[in-house]
Amino acid sequence: MTAIKHALQRDIFTPNDERLLSIVNVCKAGKKKKNCFLCATVTTERPVQVKVVKVKKSDKGDFYKRQIAWALRDLAVVDAKDAVKENPEFDLHFEKIYKWVASSTAEKNAFISCIWKLNQRYLRKKIDFVNVSSQLLEESVPSGENQSVTGGDEEAVDEYQELNAREEQDIEIMMEGCEYAISNAEAFAERLSRELQVLDGANIQSIMASEKQVNILMKLLDEALKEVDQIELKLSSYEEMLQSVKEQMDQISESNHLIHLSNTNNVKLLSEIEFLVNHMDLAKGHIKALQEGDLSSSRGIEACTNAADALLQCMNVALRPGHDMLLAVEQQQQRFSKLRENFARRLASHLNNVFVQQGHDQSSTLAQHSVELTLPNHHPFHRDLLRYAKLMEWLKSTDYQKYEGLTKNYMDYLSRLYEREIKDFFEVAKIKMTGTTKESKKFGLHGSSGKLTGSTSSLNKLSVQSSGNRRSQSSSLLDMGNMSASDLDVADRARFDKIFEQVLSELEPLCLAEQDFISKFFKLQQHQSMPGTVTEAEDTDGGTLSRQHNAGTPLPVSSEKDMIRQMMIKIFRCIEPELNNLIALGDKIDSFNSLYMLVKMSHHVWTAQNVDPASFLSTTLGNVLVTVKRNFDKCISNQIRQMEEVKISKKSKVGILPFVAEFEEFAGLAESIFKNAERRGDLDKAYTKLIRGVFVNVEKVANESQKTPRDVVMMENFHHIFATLSRLKISCLEAEKKEAKQKYTDHLQSYVIYSLGQPLEKLNHFFEGVEARVAQGIREEEVSYQLAFNKQELRKVIKEYPGKEVKKGLDNLYKKVDKHLCEEENLLQVVWHSMQDEFIRQYKHFEGLIARCYPGSGVTMEFTIQDILDYCSSIAQSH
Repeated sequence: MTAIKHALQRDIFTPNDERLLSIVNVCKAGKKKKNCFLCATVTTERPVQVKVVKVKKSDKGDFYKRQIAWALRDLAVVDAKDAVKENPEFDLHFEKIYKWVASSTAEKNAFISCIWKLNQRYLRKKIDFVNVSSQLLEESVPSGENQSVTGGDEEAVDEYQELNAREEQDIEIMMEGCEYAISNAEAFAERLSRELQVLDGANIQSIMASEKQVNILMKLLDEALKEVDQIELKLSSYEEMLQSVKEQMDQISESNHLIHLSNTNNVKLLSEIEFLVNHMDLAKGHIKALQEGDLSSSRGIEACTNAADALLQCMNVALRPGHDMLLAVEQQQQRFSKLRENFARRLASHLNNVFVQQGHDQSSTLAQHSVELTLPNHHPFHRDLLRYAKLMEWLKSTDYQKYEGLTKNYMDYLSRLYEREIKDFFEVAKIKMTGTTKESKKFGLHGSSGKLTGSTSSLNKLSVQSSGNRRSQSSSLLDMGNMSASDLDVADRARFDKIFEQVLSELEPLCLAEQDFISKFFKLQQHQSMPGTVTEAEDTDGGTLSRQHNAGTPLPVSSEKDMIRQMMIKIFRCIEPELNNLIALGDKIDSFNSLYMLVKMSHHVWTAQNVDPASFLSTTLGNVLVTVKRNFDKCISNQIRQMEEVKISKKSKVGILPFVAEFEEFAGLAESIFKNAERRGDLDKAYTKLIRGVFVNVEKVANESQKTPRDVVMMENFHHIFATLSRLKISCLEAEKKEAKQKYTDHLQSYVIYSLGQPLEKLNHFFEGVEARVAQGIREEEVSYQLAFNKQELRKVIKEYPGKEVKKGLDNLYKKVDKHLCEEENLLQVVWHSMQDEFIRQYKHFEGLIARCYPGSGVTMEFTIQDILDYCSSIAQSH
């Protein structure tokens, strides 16, 4: 192994400036044994690099080659497999694990020991040695072939030390001075030993010769020490002198500090006094204004407002720590509190008196509005009260209990005032709607028919005849159609529309003005949320507006808009019931009024929601709009119900049904009312329901008709419906218009065909038999051989219808058609012209059958097409 080690050092590591420290003969575990060597090496140049090199013998076997090298710093774990038993296997953990089997356990232990020592000396990162005996890591591994690596000097790492260039040069010079240095090494060594002894003796003598100089040096050191002691004595005296000066300076400094501290305290005290005087001193003028200021004049209100603001600033000043312990501050705060309480009491009392006085003044002007459909103007009242708006804001922030009391008193008093005004206003509106005088306005709604009865002639106008087609009024389209031409004309409806619009136009600015005043006067628009007294809305029978906790405790409200709305509900609690009563009255007077009310109310709701969707006005009008829409739907339902209940006379012709004519009137009026209206969709839905009802009930009446043919009833009524829809151009009923036209055309054709069978009845029957034989498969030219349809029978039938008889039959037909058709629809000439065309078509059809079935017979009709045209024209002109 020593020879191999020297060979590897010479051939592989010396050329790379490396020294080989340990070697072990290994092979890979679990594979075919191919021996190689693991070598632990260090570089000769600094910084030293330690490596583990794998060396393998070449395939030819005459030299070694370096295969792979790992830096020792990349080695993580050395696993010896077993720390007790001898085991040649071991693992080295680099970037991956390498498993080796050494040729002997001694070589493995020597290699691992060398790795451990190199790790201890050269690496900061310590390698983890697993399953390695602790004794192996502390002692050198005895080996005859390899010296252990120690932690001392570098020469102990290997078994020899190479000379550097200078050492080689010095040895060469020494050896040149001795001729036998090479031939007799022992003599050369002895000479060197003798020269070394001579040098050692010379060194000892040199040391002994320097003893005198050492003694001289010691004396000089003693003298220097004495000088140092004298200097220290002088420094001590200087220090004592400086100490006395320091004490005097400390006294002066302390005196200056006390003077500075006193000045600082005086400045701070002056600052605190100035702060309290500037912020907690209320001017005498303000005090006088709070105690005696005139709250009825504009100048006095302004002075009181300024004084109240100044007092609030004094009370809300942010005191510094310790101020509240001063007696003067405490007394001033008590004085301010007393001023605030007295002024708040005086202000609340004065505003309550203002509420009462303004209410009396308002009531005095109420009489002049009783005969006019106008509401009193509260603007002067609001203008006078708004002068106190800033004082109300002050009261709200300083004494919420009194602010709360004023709010409640205002709502209670104003609600009674507005209730009187609004009820009188609605009474005037009802009188104007019904046309009654104030003395005769005590009318009622009685009976199942829903008549509006009264003691004056105008109320009697509302009575509806109960016989014939004058049925009692029950908010139906049928009744309105009959009454519109006599009792309830267009002027009455226009008057109702004008009155209803005036009512809404008067209520809207009244509510908006009051809401704006409440917002400004009670200062409810300045905060996102604020304490309030309103927690539940007042019901219509006059309950309290809110529940309250202990006195002075504000109740939370979601926002100031909620409080404004709740105050408006309390003040105008009578508006919604009065509007509902007025709507009910208008509906009883004329169900067409629900159309006017729906359009007007929808427009005002839309306007109010654009201003504020959550306002009192928007909510109230929206609730009333629901009632109006319900009445409108009820009106449509009643119309459809009465269509279903219509009865026709058995003795007279039907003509245009009443509900068909009344649908025309309804649609015409609705189109004029709903022009550019917001609720057009409601009318379109009503149209759809009504037209379906009309279609179904026209067919029902036609089926039940005994005197008038079914086709005539269907033809006339659907012609009337088609003409109405074409004239009005209702976009949502385009499909129904086409359907009406189709039904009219179909039943006109059906009636014409049915009626034409009577003037030439036998001829019709004969040719129907001919067509039946052809349909059974008999050839047309063979029909004449049939006994019942031969030429003689054809001539016999034709002779029964000479021109004179044909004209007579057509004349009878004209008279019969005239009896069937009604005059108001004026369809006689249309039907007669259609019959003429149909007769000519049948004539041509008969001639064609004669030509095909009886060829060469020479049989022809005894009248021509021109004769038919002349007969029809003369009959029409004669009637």
